[in-house]
Amino acid sequence: MINTLREQLLAMADPAYRDFNASLIPGIGPSIGIRIPRLRELARQIARGDTWRDVVRCDDAPYHEERLLQGMVIGYARCPIDEKLEWVARFVPKITNWALCDCFCWKLRPAERDPMWRFIQPYFTSPHEFEVRFAVVMSTANFIDEEHLEALLRHLADVRHEGYYARMGVAWAVSVAFVRFPERMRRWLADDCPLDEWTFRMSCRKILESLRTGAADKTFIRTLRQSGK
Repeated sequence: MINTLREQLLAMADPAYRDFNASLIPGIGPSIGIRIPRLRELARQIARGDTWRDVVRCDDAPYHEERLLQGMVIGYARCPIDEKLEWVARFVPKITNWALCDCFCWKLRPAERDPMWRFIQPYFTSPHEFEVRFAVVMSTANFIDEEHLEALLRHLADVRHEGYYARMGVAWAVSVAFVRFPERMRRWLADDCPLDEWTFRMSCRKILESLRTGAADKTFIRTLRQSGK
């Protein structure tokens, strides 16, 4: 079954897209070159069937797209949340680049939210770069809300991993939080911000890059960035 699936993926190869991806994704490893919408369509088909567990269980997945597909299938799969979290725990160590991480982090169903929030807690302080990014990106997709904001800000402040993608994940989360809760985030950034200097500046940059940041807030952030922490 797995060999048949790999053959199906190889038949979808786009060499030009593969080369483009290789220039954007450090650590991508062997890849085929398949656009994300096509992978998502295939993942949905697999998740609706009876053999999806065979796909996500397979450790023989040398191609980037095979691992992407496994992560997407986990997100789409309909199964008890305890089982799903077991599959998530099995998949997270396979994350070796930002694309695998970000495409894996799905919009949670209501029944998945509380268990996932509890599940990701240890990952914020993991010694592994992409485990930290996983926790941060999953939070950005699901937990920047009134219920979780204060706890999430404490977690972001506690991130001390020096890996580029861990810290950029934090900066991205801060920028999304700023758009959704501008008054709270203005205070958080201006009043003894707990972020290190580099992450603080990257957070300001991401806020300024956002099309959803208003002119007054952009002026505020530029002034804040110039003054430093």
